[in-house]
Parts: sequence; C-alpha cells; structure tokens
Amino acid sequence: MTELGDDLIQSLGEALAHAKGEGPALVHEPIEPAKVRKQIKLTQAQMAPLLGMSLSGYRKWEQGRRAVSGPAAALLKVIAKEPEAVRRALTG
Repeated sequence: MTELGDDLIQSLGEALAHAKGEGPALVHEPIEPAKVRKQIKLTQAQMAPLLGMSLSGYRKWEQGRRAVSGPAAALLKVIAKEPEAVRRALTG
C-alpha cells in the first residue's frame, strides 16, 4: 500500500474512534478575537498582520462570519497572555 493509503486508513480509524468517543480529542475553548484585541489595545488593522492575515479576514472573525480555527485560537491565547513575546517573535 502507498504512504497516502496508509495515512487515509489511519485517519479513518482515528475519525471512527472519535465518533465512538474513544481516543484523545483536543477541543479548543471558544475565544473572542475582539476581546483579545481590546485587551492588548490594538486596532483591527494592527491585529490582522500580527496573526498573519488580511484585515478583511480578521474582521470576519469579529463579525462571526468566519470561525476561528484551532491553530488560530491557540495563537490568540498566546497573544492574550504574552503579546510582546509574540510581537518580537513575529516581527523579527
């Protein structure tokens, strides 16, 4: 079998286990981008590039027209706790 085939079989097995309530599942608590942004005193135009996204995409998060993905939610949590560290790391 190919590597792709092996990966698909593994993924389907994990999905089935998750559907049965078995195995590890990582659930991200909902996070409000606007709340994080206001907490660190940034405008939408300043926050969007910090997250590596367009201003229009960021606005859709705040308007509830686009869901925040797992990795983005994790980054928002880090920004909320350590905004200066994130700025230093991402602005080089």
